Amino acid sequence: MKFRPLALGLLLFLALAACEGQDRAVKPDQITPGVSDSEILLGSSLALEGHAGYLGTQTLRGALSYINHVNEEEGGVFGRKIRVKAYDDAYDPPRCLANTQRLIVEDKVFALFSYVGTPTTVKILPMVEEAGIPLLGMFTGAKALREPFNRHIINVRTSYYQETATAVRHLVSDLGIKKIAVFYQYDAYGFDGLTGAELALKGFGLEPVARGSYVRGTAEVEEGYARIEKSGAEAVVMIGTADPCARFIRLAEEGAFAPIFYTVSFVGAEELARRLGPTDKSIVIMSQVVPPPDRPGGASEYMTHLKRSFPDDTPNYVGLEGYINARVLVEGLRRAGREITRERFIEAIESMHAFKPGPDIDISFSATDHQGMDRVYLTRLENERFTLIGDWQGVRQAFERSKERLAGGKTP
Repeated sequence: MKFRPLALGLLLFLALAACEGQDRAVKPDQITPGVSDSEILLGSSLALEGHAGYLGTQTLRGALSYINHVNEEEGGVFGRKIRVKAYDDAYDPPRCLANTQRLIVEDKVFALFSYVGTPTTVKILPMVEEAGIPLLGMFTGAKALREPFNRHIINVRTSYYQETATAVRHLVSDLGIKKIAVFYQYDAYGFDGLTGAELALKGFGLEPVARGSYVRGTAEVEEGYARIEKSGAEAVVMIGTADPCARFIRLAEEGAFAPIFYTVSFVGAEELARRLGPTDKSIVIMSQVVPPPDRPGGASEYMTHLKRSFPDDTPNYVGLEGYINARVLVEGLRRAGREITRERFIEAIESMHAFKPGPDIDISFSATDHQGMDRVYLTRLENERFTLIGDWQGVRQAFERSKERLAGGKTP
């Protein structure tokens, strides 16, 4: 069979075009895991059941509230819908490790997102480094996620060291308390909070008057409680989860021990309030890393989007943090552009300076700083809700009255 020069040229042109089309087809989508023409796939391992199930569920629902809005109202990012594949790890480090391996190797996700907890998240850091995969928006303030600096790790929230430093400063300077004990979960999370509290106290020339702990996944706090009660502490820094912290406070109320109780944000404000129920005996303070979730301003869009996606949920601090994580995620995807890669995504995050997902929320990153927020909000449990402390004098007066009651004096 003979080919005319024109026909032969046409065949050569079509062959070259086909090869060029194949090259173009593998350029950015197929070489970037988790990215297709229609979807960006993210992976999450977090507690959806068990004693930390509230934290994981609300973190994920808060994030999905915004992601659902972006998918449904805006068509995703550059025409790609965002999908989160989430596995339950029940706050168990080995399960989190197995889930993460599955997400990276089998599911081939673009990035890891919305992890919950220090002992679980710290466990996967070598895998994150080896895979070169972004890890963004963790519900933990652990130092190990901040130092040494790892450009694949993107923290949005304030650290535990900042939370405990702020609380200790108010306990010592505003309330005149010097005898402070630490109750902590015996694992990486608790050790991190304990160290933060010790460093904060050291700044005032103090150290804990007692230390008590419990085993993760239990509410067996009696031994730690006895040790701290014996010390006569006037305040107790609590680094734990809601159930054991509530158990500790209840034991104090049943006895003759009435310190001020301070907890870090990981305890979960709404969950601790629910477990304690109505109480006017204890002064319970909690640091938060986001503003109140039920007030106008930075939380207004969160409340609107939460109601659309999860109408039976009540706005809460944990969910708002998850929502803010999703705002940072989506902003990073937008800035990375249509031809997205993991490296471009990280560079896009680093370009965010004074990003304001709400009028009272300010988030900034850089090439050397991957923690977006630094503010701490201190709240007090009143009428079964944690509300912002506006007057430390009122807290001091309440503490004085509680001491008078213990001493047998009359309450004014």
